[in-house]
Amino acid sequence: MRILILGAGQVGSTAAYQLARQEANEVTIVDKDATVLRGLQDRLDIRTVVGHAAHPNVLQRAGAKNAEMVIALTSSDEVNMIACQVAYTFFGTPTKIGRIRSAEYLRSIDKDRALFAQEAIPVDVTIAPEQLVTEHIQELIHFPGAFQVLDFAEGKVRLVGARALSGGLLVDQQIKSLKEHIPGVETRIAAIYRQGQTISPDGSTLIRENDEVFFIAARDDIRLVMGEMRRPEDTVRRVTIAGGGAIGFRLARRLEQTNQVKVIERNQSRAKYISERLSKAIVLHGDAADEELLLEENIDSADVFVSLTNAEEANILSAMLAKKLGCNKVMALINRPAYADLVEESGTIDVAVSPQQITISALLSHVRRGDVVKVHSLRRGRAEAIEAIAHGTSSQSRVVGRHIEDIALPDGVTISAIFRKDRVLQAHHDTVIETGDHVIMFITDRRQTTEVERLFEVDVDF
Repeated sequence: MRILILGAGQVGSTAAYQLARQEANEVTIVDKDATVLRGLQDRLDIRTVVGHAAHPNVLQRAGAKNAEMVIALTSSDEVNMIACQVAYTFFGTPTKIGRIRSAEYLRSIDKDRALFAQEAIPVDVTIAPEQLVTEHIQELIHFPGAFQVLDFAEGKVRLVGARALSGGLLVDQQIKSLKEHIPGVETRIAAIYRQGQTISPDGSTLIRENDEVFFIAARDDIRLVMGEMRRPEDTVRRVTIAGGGAIGFRLARRLEQTNQVKVIERNQSRAKYISERLSKAIVLHGDAADEELLLEENIDSADVFVSLTNAEEANILSAMLAKKLGCNKVMALINRPAYADLVEESGTIDVAVSPQQITISALLSHVRRGDVVKVHSLRRGRAEAIEAIAHGTSSQSRVVGRHIEDIALPDGVTISAIFRKDRVLQAHHDTVIETGDHVIMFITDRRQTTEVERLFEVDVDF
């Protein structure tokens, strides 16, 4: 696929890295910063163009006429929208994806008119990073003990990552004993990571303490399965948010009706602004890395501390301090993968939230071939979970009408669950894939994604 990426910032660079790794993609990236582009070109097999992302002549030089997809990921909503308009008007680009950060553009004032439509602003898919990150953190807060909560099948199925801890019923037991512990619950352990290494689970695999366990189950069964990995944790009541920016404010507004929320904002005018717009949350003007302030606000009694400022070093330090002072669970917004790996491996921070990976996950499902409806990037992009819909007949498809054991799955790929007619089915070796099935797969080596996509294409030449 010929893909044109506009903007070489953190999200754009991550998108270029992810997409260029697939041989089937030809990636061109546009940015005004020639130095950044040279750095990307040295590391990736991509083409680069220096210039303003929304200027017609720049898009022409970048090959917009032949591009199958334009992905506008600059830091400006307005540039992204105009770039999609130019790509559609002058070059007829089939698919336009735009990063839209401002909630005002996404909020409709007329139910009969859409801002993003071919007859208005032709953005086919909008990616709203702040909204995606807010929803991700909210899910983690609602499921204490999880470090990853991902939706499939329109929210009816979930993939959850949790660390197995002492006291969990399944710790030091074989996976197959799950059926005895929670009979009637359809669940599947999709992957296990032990000391950073992948373990391919089967029924005889032992769950060890500190294993990172990814499992799939119906939405209503998540807490039951979580109880097998670790002692059940109390529902989160008290949440402290460091940073009243776009994400912190959104999260506080979502949580204040169900939780006791405090927001610590360093900028006085911003603190005043959000306090006037929040109905129940308490807004404090101060520095979240101030030990005296955290002690004064009883951080040791908080269930969750989330650091969401624009400075990732400040997020790391304030989260580490909150943990030291007795907060039960701490999360930090961290952009650099190296930082995120470091703090999670050391155990100083419970969850490192990566805006790039969350945004890329939303983007990838629109880039993949076959009927791939959901993609989640995991472990800093080294693994993926995919939901694909099976179509066609046994003579048209590589998967329909076949037992799972007869499907030529690439190494490192497992079919973890099937969603069929509002039911979650555990994927056994003798399970037959039917047309219309939502097949959920875990891929420990994301270099195999192209082969997985081919499996779900119809009318392939066998």
